[in-house]
Amino acid sequence: VQLQASGGGLAQPGASLRLSCAASGFTLDDYAIGWFRQAPGKEREGVSCVGSSGSTRYRESVNGRFTIFRDNAKNTVYLEMNSLKPEDTAVYYCAAAPSLLKLWVLSKPTYWGQGTLVTVSS
Repeated sequence: VQLQASGGGLAQPGASLRLSCAASGFTLDDYAIGWFRQAPGKEREGVSCVGSSGSTRYRESVNGRFTIFRDNAKNTVYLEMNSLKPEDTAVYYCAAAPSLLKLWVLSKPTYWGQGTLVTVSS
């Protein structure tokens, strides 16, 4: 069982990046999938999540700029990040749990992917 996060990199303020979270060993559409991030010197925080039914959640600071969506055929969840800001700089992790409650409210995912670094700087 593995979650593979990718797509990070260096972006200028206002630019866009798309992160991918690909699963192997299990079917993503049975799970709630979320993106979390951790900036240097800060605690990890939830960024966005999507439930197995397709319902989504966003933290306030990214609402309207980030979009999370699934491609069940590819067993992958994406995070489209637009209008990036320097404060979005962090290591981004994807995670999976059987429910949004466990993933987003309790912050107790079953699976974690490795991080992908996003740096927003001019």
